[in-house]
Amino acid sequence: MIKRDGFHLLFTFLGGLVLLFIIAPLLGMFLKTGPTDLVKTAQDAEVTRSIWLTLWTSMLATIVFGAGAIPLAWLLARKNFRFKQLILGIIDLPIVIPHSAAGIAVLGFISRDSVVGKAASLVGINFIGHPAGIAVAMAFVSIPFLINAARDGFASVPLRLEHAALNLGARPSRVFFSISLPLAWRNIVSGLIMMFARGMSEFGAVVIVAYHPMITPVLIYERFGAFGLKYARPVSVIFILISLLFFILLRSLAKNKKNA
Repeated sequence: MIKRDGFHLLFTFLGGLVLLFIIAPLLGMFLKTGPTDLVKTAQDAEVTRSIWLTLWTSMLATIVFGAGAIPLAWLLARKNFRFKQLILGIIDLPIVIPHSAAGIAVLGFISRDSVVGKAASLVGINFIGHPAGIAVAMAFVSIPFLINAARDGFASVPLRLEHAALNLGARPSRVFFSISLPLAWRNIVSGLIMMFARGMSEFGAVVIVAYHPMITPVLIYERFGAFGLKYARPVSVIFILISLLFFILLRSLAKNKKNA
């Protein structure tokens, strides 16, 4: 039987307030959105296009940039070098700076006049107003979540296992793929999910790089500005439901992978 003293009651009360703070706005939005509005909005081609664009660009950003982020996370977990703390701080910068500023930075990096922009134009890609630019903006603000989670995962792998394999003659690449990666997999998957989810929700950086084609956060902002809350709310509810569905699905897949 749980003993209820003042300390536990205070923590329960404060925890309940925080939960209410999170749930109340979302619940209010859901209750104020009628089924008719939801069905009508779900059949809107502009809404479905924006949701599909949001999902696949965020997934693309996660896969492409994850291929480089995971090796970087391993280096940060296993190697000591000069300016390591500075690099760790730089990695966290996209989380703390205003995302409109992040969008300006990304825009300067991939604009037509930049080295990257000129190189991309040689293969027919113009990042501005293009899904590729949206993916870059999403990756910029969300990649710290993957790097930090993967770094913690690699750091938790016992060094003695890697050293034993190396002493037995295993190549570093084999040690990485047969020991480090499998043992850190749970953290890496969690980081991938967080990166994907954060990319989906990005607005500030994306809207500067590509207002069109519209991802869903931009579409919600557009409808709110042009038509008001009544027209923005159903899009928000549908996008939250789809995001929640994807989040549960990805978490379930990660759990099954762990139990396999």
